[in-house]
Amino acid sequence: MSKPLARAFFNRPTLTVARSLIGKYLVRENGKERIAGKIIEVEAYVGSQDKACHASKGRTARTDVMFGPPGVSYVYLVYGMYHLLNVVTERAEFPAAVLIRAIEVEGELIDGPGKICRTLDIDRSLNRLDMTEGRQVWFEARGARVARKRVGTFPRIGVEYAGSWAKKLWRFRLMEIE
Repeated sequence: MSKPLARAFFNRPTLTVARSLIGKYLVRENGKERIAGKIIEVEAYVGSQDKACHASKGRTARTDVMFGPPGVSYVYLVYGMYHLLNVVTERAEFPAAVLIRAIEVEGELIDGPGKICRTLDIDRSLNRLDMTEGRQVWFEARGARVARKRVGTFPRIGVEYAGSWAKKLWRFRLMEIE
């Protein structure tokens, strides 16, 4: 079994972390079972100037976790029904995170951040979890690096309100699922 990715992995520029998460594994241990999914797609949110980032409206009770240390989970609810999992990146006091958008579990593609959380039983009770400790939810390397040419870049989804920030090619996806 692999070790959880260390804090240093997340304490790098968000776009680097986002691209580097492609091909890594998201692991969920819920007390009954352990589920691991290969990360297929992520989306980066970089600082308070990024109009698509929750922190663009300032530090609030909801976004406070984004200002904390890297490697910590940021789980929030959208539309009153879907939980979404992010991991905080970069240095403390610089609000940035990577949203996990798609994983592959035992050959099945789980496409959509809400579906991932529903499948892995992730909710706000796991917000602010130190994901570098390997308890409940964490990331593992589990093998070979994904070649840069196999990772496509695309505009982010569902953030049209952010104007030109929505068009940033800050969504990363594995181009061929093995």
